[in-house]
Amino acid sequence: MQFEAKENGFVTHLSYGDLHVSGDEQYGFRPFQLMVSSIAVCSAGVLRKVLDKMRMPCTDMKVTADVVRNEEKANRIEKIHLHFIISGENLQQEKVKKAIEASRKNCPMVQSVQDSIEITESFELVV
Repeated sequence: MQFEAKENGFVTHLSYGDLHVSGDEQYGFRPFQLMVSSIAVCSAGVLRKVLDKMRMPCTDMKVTADVVRNEEKANRIEKIHLHFIISGENLQQEKVKKAIEASRKNCPMVQSVQDSIEITESFELVV
């Protein structure tokens, strides 16, 4: 990826479109938003694949990410709690719990930050 400086941040040109990144939300996505988004969406995508392999396909999934940042240490991300809201048929609490554990182990974004950001998960099933 190549990023070009612009007046209030940076831009990269990707096949899907341009990605504008800036410390000021008026001019683009803030870097911490992109990091949290990457972790949340990667986790949810892997979870969806795991559920499919376990023959428990979901019909809908939402994920929320609650973030704790440390202002005293450059406003770094300390914790991210992911909450999955999963809809589908034949979803079983214990199997979904195991699927979330498997997705944690197989999500490249979670694995990339596992020693620096505390990631926790919870879920609810909607039928």
